[in-house]
Amino acid sequence: MRIAIFGANGPTGGHLTDQALAAGHQVVAVTRRPGSLTARPGLDVAVADATDPAAVDAAIAGTDAVLSALGTRFSKDTITTYSASARAITKAMADHGVKRLLTVSSSIADPNWRPTGAHFFNHVLDPLVNRRMGRTLHEDMRRMEAVIRETDLDWTLVRPSGLFEHPAVTDYRTAETSVDGVFTARADLAASMLRELEEQLYVRTAMGVITTAVRPNIAKLIWNEGVKKK
Repeated sequence: MRIAIFGANGPTGGHLTDQALAAGHQVVAVTRRPGSLTARPGLDVAVADATDPAAVDAAIAGTDAVLSALGTRFSKDTITTYSASARAITKAMADHGVKRLLTVSSSIADPNWRPTGAHFFNHVLDPLVNRRMGRTLHEDMRRMEAVIRETDLDWTLVRPSGLFEHPAVTDYRTAETSVDGVFTARADLAASMLRELEEQLYVRTAMGVITTAVRPNIAKLIWNEGVKKK
């Protein structure tokens, strides 16, 4: 299968690209920074801003499916990256007759998501990080989901919980809408997307995914995902 991966040089996109190539897929890595991608068999690089309709159209032409792992930093200002890229990507897919779309969203997009027994997360991290620092980001993720839901595409909204780095795919769990759990390794997120691409269990709905085999160090997670990235 020939797959366009948006955000291919990002933290999750890198896992997606590596795993897709290892599985034998042809990958069109869509990025604004082509120099960050190493040339490999089966990999084509498309230079595009995901919010630029013409560039997105050119990147998607000739593909069989689109996987989006786009992301941006927290900001107190209004964020439009997710919704604007969703409009550009879904229009290009419709124009080229490409039906299958999987895009990374967040468990935060489910208003009923509240991990069981996660007192520190529910009462400290979630209110401070997700609901305050990440408010404008998650507002735009919800707009992105709304844009995608209005299309006739075979879409899946992929909703991880707190993302962290782990070098290899582990045990993970998926469920419709969201999963009762706090953390998701990016390697597992990528693996779940590629598996869903083949199995098509969550077409035109949301798929929650959490890691069950390993847990991150909370202090290291806050440093790597919050402080260090600024």
